[in-house]
Amino acid sequence: MNHQPEQTHSRRDFFARTSDGVMGAALTHLLCQDFFGGTEALANDPPHQPQQFDLKPKQPHHTPKATSVIHLFMNGGPSQMDLFDPKPVLNKMDGKPYPGNIEDLGNSNTTSIGEMLGGQYKFARHGESGMWMADVLPHTAKMADELCLINSMWTDHPNHDNALYKIHSGRLFMGYPTIGSWTVYGLGTENQNLPAYVVLTDPLGAPKNGTRNWTSGFLPPTYQGTRLRPTGSPILNLKPQYEQPTAVTESARKLLNKLDGIHRQKRPHYPLLDARIESYSLAARMQMSATEALDLSSETQHTLTDYGIGEKETESYGKRCLLARRLVERGVRFVQIFLEEQPWDSHADLSANHRAMCQRTDKPVAALLRDLKRRGLLDSTLVIWGGEFGRTPTTQKSANGFSGRDHNMQAFTSWMAGGGIKGGTTYGVTDEFGHSVVENPVSVHDFHATILHQLGLHHQELFYTRSGLEERLTGVNPPRVVKEILS
Repeated sequence: MNHQPEQTHSRRDFFARTSDGVMGAALTHLLCQDFFGGTEALANDPPHQPQQFDLKPKQPHHTPKATSVIHLFMNGGPSQMDLFDPKPVLNKMDGKPYPGNIEDLGNSNTTSIGEMLGGQYKFARHGESGMWMADVLPHTAKMADELCLINSMWTDHPNHDNALYKIHSGRLFMGYPTIGSWTVYGLGTENQNLPAYVVLTDPLGAPKNGTRNWTSGFLPPTYQGTRLRPTGSPILNLKPQYEQPTAVTESARKLLNKLDGIHRQKRPHYPLLDARIESYSLAARMQMSATEALDLSSETQHTLTDYGIGEKETESYGKRCLLARRLVERGVRFVQIFLEEQPWDSHADLSANHRAMCQRTDKPVAALLRDLKRRGLLDSTLVIWGGEFGRTPTTQKSANGFSGRDHNMQAFTSWMAGGGIKGGTTYGVTDEFGHSVVENPVSVHDFHATILHQLGLHHQELFYTRSGLEERLTGVNPPRVVKEILS
């Protein structure tokens, strides 16, 4: 009788075979989630049907106060105690040593910490609300009763790169969707002939971290920001090289759509392909709409002058603020305006640096608020101003002496206006030096949750399923909506 030799299996054999079973099933499940079940914010697709990622308008979770956002991002970290949060005690200690433990300042290099630095500008109260504001912001000060100053913002990292990732995407590292992408993922857009999420960059250069400031991350690329060029034609190749009869153009587009449909049917569950086809379709639709939206020649001379267009210092920023108004007026959901690398980063000669930045931006920002209000758009447009962190109450040693401030992640100021925000409000309190928050802290996640809330989105219900995890802009730990600043 022949006996088969007894078969033995090693530990390695067991796990190798398990990969075909339990682990293989798990992998298949995750892939199916990515292809079929990645839960979109507002759509309940039937089981085992591929998701449709597009920019068509979607129903919000609750009635929104704002339908669009203009984010005036101030790259580099404006100084809170020099612009919005006056500190008399700090002023009295100008030139004296820091009275506490210098390690509490949060600087990586404590040897660079100098003396206390008092406020660099004069402060006064403005509006019926009596809001404090520095004299280098005379135009914004006139709009004080429209603003809500949040003096108690804080973040998690003192370096620009990580703090920028945090303020835009809610995470300290690259690769995550930004708030503009989350917004258009959740709501779509009202105007299908213009991009839903537009980025207006500076002729002087791209901001630090570049395109990662408006990436869609792991969301489908349909939701990433569309950057408009700051000089020349905002969008290249927007106009056809030669004119042809309308009937010919329409026939060509119908044929192209049909060919795209055939190509897509053979390659299902491929969001990159869908996004590329949609981008080409949008480009075709934009040939008329974008040209009109980006043409400032129809604006009155009074409007151009109000924005500072025609003046050397305010020309560039004024044009972008006016474009932002024209875009939200035409149904664009989210507009961001960036400056170059990080111009508010005043390690040396803060007084001259911040004065120059205010001269560039103050007049256009105030004009934008006035223009939106005059046209009845401020009620539905949430305007946001702020950077990635603030500045320290001490000077930083530099080749030019002790005249600048270092990074401060423990307190900074941002403001909001319009979109259901309670104007004439100052929220949050910092210590006597303006260094740390002591009352009503607002984290970046709280800030994001509040913005989403005003847009009609609940931060817990806005998620995207990735590898079995429900990813959110506001992370795992639930933030709070800052309801005290809402009208």
